[in-house]
Amino acid sequence: MKHIFQKLLLVIFLFVISSINAQYTEVINSNKPGFSESPYSVGTGVYQFESNFFLRNTSIEPTFSRPQSFGTDFLFRTSFFLEKLEINAHLTYQRDKIAFKNIFTSHYFSSGFSQFTLGAKYLVYQQEYTDKSKEVRSWKKRNAFDFKRLIPSVALYLGLNTDFVNEIHKTGNMSPKIGILLQNNLTRDLNVITNFYYDKAGTGFEEFSYIITATQNFSDRWSAFFENQGVYQKHQTNNNLGTGLAYLFTEDLQINTSARFITEGRAQGFYGGLGLSYRIDKHKDTYVDLDSKGKAIKDTPITRYNKKQKGGFFSRIFSIFKKKDKRKRSRKRPRRKRN
Repeated sequence: MKHIFQKLLLVIFLFVISSINAQYTEVINSNKPGFSESPYSVGTGVYQFESNFFLRNTSIEPTFSRPQSFGTDFLFRTSFFLEKLEINAHLTYQRDKIAFKNIFTSHYFSSGFSQFTLGAKYLVYQQEYTDKSKEVRSWKKRNAFDFKRLIPSVALYLGLNTDFVNEIHKTGNMSPKIGILLQNNLTRDLNVITNFYYDKAGTGFEEFSYIITATQNFSDRWSAFFENQGVYQKHQTNNNLGTGLAYLFTEDLQINTSARFITEGRAQGFYGGLGLSYRIDKHKDTYVDLDSKGKAIKDTPITRYNKKQKGGFFSRIFSIFKKKDKRKRSRKRPRRKRN
């Protein structure tokens, strides 16, 4: 009975460790330049900033319309104590052209926040794939499609629209935003993200929306996306088709650009964006060596590594005089649990 209990503790411990380290990646993993959001967190100890400078221009429709906007979209992401839980803040500041068209056309400009949303997402299910590289007897089995890739990883999103925004974007009060975030890694280099949202609930501006984004990695640094978004409001439907490129400049910095064809009710136009994503990476892994009974081994290279991580400020300064590993770090763009 004692051995069974020890084995059970070992299994639980390994499960917790694998869950803790499931989110962090060695290079930045940004949601930009798409509008969709991955179900995965950035990982504990990571402070990530994603920005996008944009220009939106549409035709002027009868009565009041907002045919032009120019501004910046900003997203801050971090995780404090749970790898699967991410806290984020989404702000958009823009200058809008407000037009009135009847017999004559007139307009004026208004500047301010159009969005200020605080949110959190939690990864409730992470799909695991079969490692077929270990299959050596059958080429067919090694290259066969893993149908588990059709089952997505799933996260739940809950946000709060603060209504601390410009007068033309106010809804009257704060309101919730609820979402389901899905991701399918169809191959090693192709993934599809699907989002469903119910936004501004309890106001006269509530809306349902979906976003589908397909991302293809061409190399360690270059990737492209294609995206479709639909937003269903009480009085009109908005749609956009977008595409763009992302370039991994360093493991903590991504540059991206995007272009979209948009329809907003009867108005049509375009949207262009140019953005940067940057992270401050303070993530630290903790490793534990266990013996056959599930007990920690005290003096190992891993325990010495952990002691070094707990060293103070001066120990890190003096460590720069020690011999460095000259091997280059991989710049490969992360793909979730690729097999």
